[in-house]
Amino acid sequence: MAAPKLYYFDGRGRGAIVRLTLAACGIKFTDELLTEKHQIEKWRSDGLLLFLQVPMLEIDGLRLVQTGAIVRYIAGKEGLLGSSPEETARINMLFEGSRDFLSYFFMYRPGRGFIDIQEVLDDATSKALPRYLPVFDKVLKENGSGFLVGNSLTLADIGLLEPILSVLDYYGEEALKDYPSLQEFHKKVTSLPSLAEFLAGPQRRKPNDDVYMSTVTKVLFS
Repeated sequence: MAAPKLYYFDGRGRGAIVRLTLAACGIKFTDELLTEKHQIEKWRSDGLLLFLQVPMLEIDGLRLVQTGAIVRYIAGKEGLLGSSPEETARINMLFEGSRDFLSYFFMYRPGRGFIDIQEVLDDATSKALPRYLPVFDKVLKENGSGFLVGNSLTLADIGLLEPILSVLDYYGEEALKDYPSLQEFHKKVTSLPSLAEFLAGPQRRKPNDDVYMSTVTKVLFS
């Protein structure tokens, strides 16, 4: 069977968590990069996109859309959704919390388009960091294994890693100086072989830049 194929832009956005989850599970995949409006128009007319939007992942003979559904499918296959209904609920709860955290770093805002990165960071500094860093640090400390739930990697950890990487990209290590459990978490999770390889490789996209923003605008909004 062919390797999974991710249909998305050459940037992070909502495709980043899909790439990160595939990488964490050691699943090799290819990228079908969306760069021109005619591509998505053809994908839509060919029926590839159920809700007419990306990301879309071809895997195991399926065409999966909706980011949460995609990553939960991968995580479920790979045993990263817990060993009981209670664990699964906690993993899902923490994963959704990580999505709220991450949303502060999105530069696209409905009704406004892409906004200036300084406005994004000002908002994240005043609202996201003081709200989410203490919560996740506390959960990690109480669990005591270096992971959010149980004694091994779950989807909750992959979800948290994404905003923590954004924090480090934009603010540096100083941002985590008061959160020792988050520091240890970052070190532990990024040292896992499959994630270490991905984070050092070309499939991990750089922070979204002007080229990415202009491409998204051209493809989706022109």
